Amino acid sequence: MTDDPFANPAGTREEILAATYRALRTHGYADLTISAIGDEFEKSPSLVYRHYDGKDELVLDCLSFMLERFEARMTDDDISDPRRRLEAFVEWGLDEEMPPARRRMVSTLIELRSRAIHDGEYADHFTKSDEVFEAHVADIVRSGIDQGVFRECDPDRVAATLVTMLTGVLFRWSTHDTEAWLEDVRIEIETYLEATLYRD
Repeated sequence: MTDDPFANPAGTREEILAATYRALRTHGYADLTISAIGDEFEKSPSLVYRHYDGKDELVLDCLSFMLERFEARMTDDDISDPRRRLEAFVEWGLDEEMPPARRRMVSTLIELRSRAIHDGEYADHFTKSDEVFEAHVADIVRSGIDQGVFRECDPDRVAATLVTMLTGVLFRWSTHDTEAWLEDVRIEIETYLEATLYRD
């Protein structure tokens, strides 16, 4: 998965969304303003107001764009072996040497996910996001079962479990001042996969 979904923006909309993303990483949601987004935008800030009515509309469009990019990246995955594909997905969230750009992205997403507690539009987005990632994992599991490298199991149940585990990892990682616990979690996730999914 790409660490910067806005690396090569195409057109004004994507440039505005890239500016929104940069402003979010700098200021966080609470201190985010249209003016701050305009400061990150290389063109006239008036274009931001012309395209969007407020910061939530901008942020939600930004999240939707990021999810689209993630979906495209997962579809274009060039790893064919199901076990390697699944391990690559899991490792993305357990990487102790996570690049700074990805760290900032994860922290931003976790902050925005907390908005879903009180805001239905954010809840709708993150519900869809979970469904996208769960569908991706379930497809990998089904492929592994079909190829005989995974045990017979309920792919949707395994996917929901793994995505929930990794969401918890990313949430704790973003709000904790140490990563000493990460290796223990890695071992337990591997134990779960060995017991539930992997053949010898």
